[in-house]
Amino acid sequence: MVESRTEKRKEKKKRKWPFWVGGIILGLLLIGGGIFYYFYDKIGDTVSSMHDPLERDNDPDRQKEINSIFKDKKSMNVLLLGVDQRAGDKGRSDTMILMSLNPNTDSMIMLSIPRDTYVNIPGRGMDKINHAYAFGDVELSVQTVEEAFDLPIHFYSRVNMEGFQQGIDAIGGVTINNEQEFSQGGTNFSEGQIQLNGEEALDYIRMRKNDPRGDLGRNERQRNVITAALNEAASFSSITKVGEILDIVGGNVKTDLNMGNMQNLFGNYRGTRNNVKTIELDGSGQTIGGTWYYIVPESEFNRVTTEIKEHMEEK
Repeated sequence: MVESRTEKRKEKKKRKWPFWVGGIILGLLLIGGGIFYYFYDKIGDTVSSMHDPLERDNDPDRQKEINSIFKDKKSMNVLLLGVDQRAGDKGRSDTMILMSLNPNTDSMIMLSIPRDTYVNIPGRGMDKINHAYAFGDVELSVQTVEEAFDLPIHFYSRVNMEGFQQGIDAIGGVTINNEQEFSQGGTNFSEGQIQLNGEEALDYIRMRKNDPRGDLGRNERQRNVITAALNEAASFSSITKVGEILDIVGGNVKTDLNMGNMQNLFGNYRGTRNNVKTIELDGSGQTIGGTWYYIVPESEFNRVTTEIKEHMEEK
């Protein structure tokens, strides 16, 4: 198996993968290592190309709220959208992760939202939550999550999942503890501690058909890989590689975080990665009108909302 994996990796190096990046690159920029300051000008250019404000960002009241959050070091929520986008297809949000950052306790809650979750999409009615992106892009995705959980989303980051591999490769791969042996995309993932390169990590987080927990199992693997990548990025020390990473990020991540926001996040929120708690939505599958949905009771939405709100208020 070792020889086959080695040969496969050598073969992958010959391929030219598109320069897209996974959700972990947001973590690199927000809570990465001290090399941030060595590349201030380069990062400024990168952030400018990434910056894609929403319509709501034109509201003066929102700007006052954001300024107050940073000034008083309040908790904030960030929605990560991994979009599975192909040529000629706008795509859907294949991955939705709500990250709640509390700088006072240096802690983070990470909630993976199953893509088939049955919710009300403003202006569209009841549907799968990941359809919000297809109907109204990031703006409607943010509105839908805010309404479903009765929580504010302060910022977003959107990436294309096809480029997840490039971000992982750029930081030298990740090491995770795999709890279930399985095969996906031509690679066998053994049980125990394994090292993953970019493409292997993408295969690893996409498998769900052979997982006894289905989408919940896949969501857990996504969180584990992102957490491992955040830790790897925080200890990243290859200055020569940082320029390459920023080039990858440049035109391939969109966020409403501007340069000032990112500076504040780096200064006051980077410690939240040290204490990450993952939570899940408990529901069940149900077919409605011939379509399968993940049905979550109102009491479960309330439970998750309460836990996140309490986390945000902790001192």
